[in-house]
Amino acid sequence: MKLLLTLLVLPVIAAAEVINFDSAQPGSAPPGWTVAMTHTGGAPKWEVLKDPSAPSKPNVLAQTSSDPTDGRFPLAILDTANFQNGELTVKIKAISGKVDQGAGLVWRYRDPNNYYVVRANALEDNVVLYKVQNGRRSSIAPKGTPSGTYGMKRKVPAKTWNTLRVTFNGPLFTVYFNGEKLFDVEDSTFRESGKAGLWTKADSVIYFDDFELRER
Repeated sequence: MKLLLTLLVLPVIAAAEVINFDSAQPGSAPPGWTVAMTHTGGAPKWEVLKDPSAPSKPNVLAQTSSDPTDGRFPLAILDTANFQNGELTVKIKAISGKVDQGAGLVWRYRDPNNYYVVRANALEDNVVLYKVQNGRRSSIAPKGTPSGTYGMKRKVPAKTWNTLRVTFNGPLFTVYFNGEKLFDVEDSTFRESGKAGLWTKADSVIYFDDFELRER
């Protein structure tokens, strides 16, 4: 009976869904995704491309617009994703960008002006978690660090595939890069379920593959 009760209180973990874009037609955004952008500037361009280096061949999802407007954040949001707690993982490769080379994961997305995002930047060599609230992006300091601490320094090699992962349960978020746990963050701004997706900044040309979602 004790074992049965223990099993009953364990969290239910759904099977992971992995999207590798290999069945999508190259040259346009994949079906089931909504292209959006935070702030103004040139329109984002998300398209499926063939890439012989893809972790799961042959296709990747790429954000190829190189508009250098600082503070524009292209978004690709998966229409079917809508959950409160879970985890996201994606393979990322920074191709180019003079202003920025940032690749991110988005969760609890309400609209283009309200969501959480964690991103790895190949120009700055750091990983930072932000909230975007009413269109204003602000970083959230890792737990145990002084207020205002800007993420964590970490080498983010360009033109190389890296893995970015975040888990989120209530107000607690945990960030991983290339299999290593980097830091925890606590924030309660967005508590409800929301959509999930991918993110870039300014002129970042980024390739994404193996986008994995798991609801908890």
